[in-house]
This record gives sequence, C-alpha cells and structure tokens, in this order.
Amino acid sequence: MPYTQEIVDELNMLVRYNLSTTQEGIKVHKKEAAADIVAATKRLYEKGLVTQEDGGYLTHLGHEAAEQAQTLLTLLHPA
Repeated sequence: MPYTQEIVDELNMLVRYNLSTTQEGIKVHKKEAAADIVAATKRLYEKGLVTQEDGGYLTHLGHEAAEQAQTLLTLLHPA
C-alpha cells in the first residue's frame, strides 16, 4: 500500500517534534496553519499520538512513531 497524502502530512508533523525532551510540544494555530496541517494534527490526536487536537505533546505511542518517522526520513534523505 503506498503512502497517501494524509499519511505524508502526518509524518511531516511527527518529524517536527523535538525528541530530545518531553517538555516541548507543538501548537498548531488554526487561523495561521495550512488546512492540511490542521487536519493532520487532528488525525494524530484521534490516533492517540498527540495529547491535544491542535498538537500538544507526544504520547508514548506518538514518541515511538516520531522516532520511526525521523529515522525513516534520515535513511531516505541522508546528508
């Protein structure tokens, strides 16, 4: 099954999180962010990966997913 644009948008949100600390979250402002980013963040919340519909902090599962997403991005786009 290929990645859908929705999955790509969710992965792009996950790689924005700073994994070196659990004290740093992300706030997606509905009035300022693109609609696809707002929707992706809401889906991550519905999947239990972030603590708030507009971002917040990564859950334990979200932290694992973000680690995997960042690792995959590094493998596919080496410096």
